[in-house]
Amino acid sequence: MNKKLWLVFLYVFVDVLGFSLILPLLPFYAQSFNASESVVGLLLATNAVTQMIGSPIIGRLSDRYGRKPLLLVCLAGTVVGFLLLGWANALWMLFLSRIIDGFLGGNISLAQAYISDVTDGKNRAKGLGLIGASFGLAFIFGPALGGTLSAGGRYELPAFLAAGLSAFNLIAVLIWLPESLPPEQRRLVAAGPRSEFSLRQLWEALHLPCVGPLLSVRLWYGLAFTMFETIFSLYAAKRLALDAQATSYVLTYVGILVVLVQAGGIGQLIKRFSDKQLVFGASILLALSLLAWGLTPNLTVLLIVLAPLALSSGVVNVVSNSALTKSVYPEQVGGALGLSASLSSLARIISPIVAGFLMQKIGPFAPGVLGALIMGGVVWLVWQRILFVPDMSCPAPANI
Repeated sequence: MNKKLWLVFLYVFVDVLGFSLILPLLPFYAQSFNASESVVGLLLATNAVTQMIGSPIIGRLSDRYGRKPLLLVCLAGTVVGFLLLGWANALWMLFLSRIIDGFLGGNISLAQAYISDVTDGKNRAKGLGLIGASFGLAFIFGPALGGTLSAGGRYELPAFLAAGLSAFNLIAVLIWLPESLPPEQRRLVAAGPRSEFSLRQLWEALHLPCVGPLLSVRLWYGLAFTMFETIFSLYAAKRLALDAQATSYVLTYVGILVVLVQAGGIGQLIKRFSDKQLVFGASILLALSLLAWGLTPNLTVLLIVLAPLALSSGVVNVVSNSALTKSVYPEQVGGALGLSASLSSLARIISPIVAGFLMQKIGPFAPGVLGALIMGGVVWLVWQRILFVPDMSCPAPANI
């Protein structure tokens, strides 16, 4: 692994470590201000709404001005968001912190664009898998540390530590991370007829023969997996009677699984199967895993179910984004990944609200069942529009 990939790996690790400190605790933090389950869903969705607006703009700006300047802006926003979270003495401050972090929350999509700049098509999925490995490694330590620090309801301590980690990341990027986007590519974007982002571009991208189906997969996968991701803490409490610390330890176990999958598993899979085959097979496995998660009767079964869930979700996430970067011209990668992040954010708006409602009105099993049904739709989509298309890697004719 070259120096730039190591730097991005460490950047993402520190960034996600800060995020994973507070992610499992947010529902409990909100409930300490008497927030209902539905309001918790709205809190998580608020961050996603602002990410949906900000991510494609930030991605496109990075195509024009470079990855590093936009990374610095995003990290500054993350620091401010975590500080507000730590200082919160009312529910509205939690919402404000998530809004600020959301608008400037393009850190991961920018890291993905950076990796796309410094890898070729053959090695891109493996390079993007490093981001997943960084996620997993961070989730080994972050939730457990956050759970320990928050003992006794001290939720501000993980937030302040997350702010410190983000500040360190900002300084490290400023000093050590070189720019990855060549000046000639930036000039090409600046001279293009459409260097800004618009909803029309998103609509047009969804109808491009290679880009559109992949973006659709990103959206529907996001809707299904976010059912699991955002509501897991409440699910663990209601169905399995786990407290905040126990839930954090389970997420640490998930982090170990993700590292094993992303650091080694995906690299081996892409040597044997095409992108299309991997997305198709992993979508089937994820549908079955989400159904099993929803119907899990106890902690032991949950730990077993989480293994195929981590494998399948990691493959769908990494390989679909890798295929997306191969389906556009190099000067469009940041914009394409920004659109992907925007659709993922749209899923984060809808899924927490729906999952919270289903859990409150039907039961803790309902989000898993609905997620499985959605992934069943993804399997059909891949079968119809991707699996038998002669060439997935065809650059789009228009700027994204």
